[in-house]
Amino acid sequence: MPAISILIAEDHAVVRESIHKLLEEEEDLVVIGEAANGEEVLRLAAELRPDVVLMDVSMPKLNGIEATRRLRQICPETAVLVLSAYDYDQYVFALLQAGAAGYLLKDVNARELIDAIRAVHRGEPVLHPAVVRKVVQRCGGTVNKTEQLPEPLTEREIEVLRLAAQGLRNKEIAQKLYVSVRTVETHFGNIFSKLGVNSRTEAILVGLQQGWLCLENGAEVQHECSVV
Repeated sequence: MPAISILIAEDHAVVRESIHKLLEEEEDLVVIGEAANGEEVLRLAAELRPDVVLMDVSMPKLNGIEATRRLRQICPETAVLVLSAYDYDQYVFALLQAGAAGYLLKDVNARELIDAIRAVHRGEPVLHPAVVRKVVQRCGGTVNKTEQLPEPLTEREIEVLRLAAQGLRNKEIAQKLYVSVRTVETHFGNIFSKLGVNSRTEAILVGLQQGWLCLENGAEVQHECSVV
């Protein structure tokens, strides 16, 4: 299996170099580029087509929010994992809505960062516990219907989304539902298309807003929540 290619976007050289050295110690990870500002991120991403961009929020020329939004347009196959010192609401929700697959704070340890890179590459959402709390607080675990979607999700698609919100991988979802992994992937493709999103994280946020998912205690999705 080919190594996961990574582009590091960080304006502090010392931090970039430290992360680069850390990631290169893993056999399945390879750093193919470094960017010191948002414009450089977009240029290198278009040229190198990395599997994952490790994105800082505060960068010169173009901040991480706008860089993520544009990156998702030019390189939709690239997963964006935010690594930030800030957990401000305006940053968290703007980045998730821009298409970031995950949001970590810089207090995570090395193993958590490495595992998160592998997870977003697999298409799984990764959120720092502090970010999860913010999502729960905003949605309140209650039904908060937004405008009706052009094409509603099927019962099975909502079930797949609920399992994804619990952190289950495609293989685990397939086992739960007694279907193939390919079928689960097809369900996600349909979900993304109907919701107009590009990642599980975005889909889960829409699910919360629509009232399909009910989070309690900052983690578990309760299956008895009514489907709307």
